[in-house]
Amino acid sequence: MKDILKPLKSDSLVEVFISRFEDLILTGRIAIGQKLPSERELALQLGVSRPVVHEGLIDLAAKGLVTMKPRVGTVVNDYRKGGSLAILNSIINYQQGGLDRNLLDSLLATRQLVETETSRLAARNRTEEHMEEFHGIVDAEETANPRDLKRITGLDFSFHHLMGMASGNLIYPLLINSFKPVYMNFTTLFFSDADMVPETIVFHRRLVKAIEDKDSDRAGAIMHETLTHGERHLRRILTQAVKEVRQ
Repeated sequence: MKDILKPLKSDSLVEVFISRFEDLILTGRIAIGQKLPSERELALQLGVSRPVVHEGLIDLAAKGLVTMKPRVGTVVNDYRKGGSLAILNSIINYQQGGLDRNLLDSLLATRQLVETETSRLAARNRTEEHMEEFHGIVDAEETANPRDLKRITGLDFSFHHLMGMASGNLIYPLLINSFKPVYMNFTTLFFSDADMVPETIVFHRRLVKAIEDKDSDRAGAIMHETLTHGERHLRRILTQAVKEVRQ
């Protein structure tokens, strides 16, 4: 394993350690079931301190990539069985434009399932305070620079998170928060096409009106339409990104 574990050099050694091992595990260069060298050996091979190694391994274990067993050592997991939501963003960052089709399909289907129902509940359970927040977010979207990706993606996330809050379900906003890194990854790519910003705002205005009218069926239908529209254009952008990588 010495040939693939070269010394690390960075201001954030723990993050580099985590990134290096995510890459090694996700590419299969370190196989499922393989035992890693001891923390002392890893520190020596990588040229870092043992606390850096220990902290990095704890992060990998939290994501389900490895298991740290007392008196045994650290063993690589099958992340498909033991992984948590925390690993999703790592997988997406690793695969970049070439996101696995099954994973992409699963992510988009999950979002459609959760957010369509969330919008229905928001229409039934929203308060006047929620409505003020909805209008404030959409107003901010309309005045924001469509090329300010950080601002636009942040507002879009706030809109969908508020939908979860307005639903009255305690778990929905937590679930949306759990997906935030993955969500922001996709929406940044989606809004890289500035033409998508005004189209999205139109959908948001329609959703706010349905929620304000407490029309749960209409809210659910508009959310379904919104996500279908977004999925279609996201797939187009991803396909183009893959072509550019291959050229």
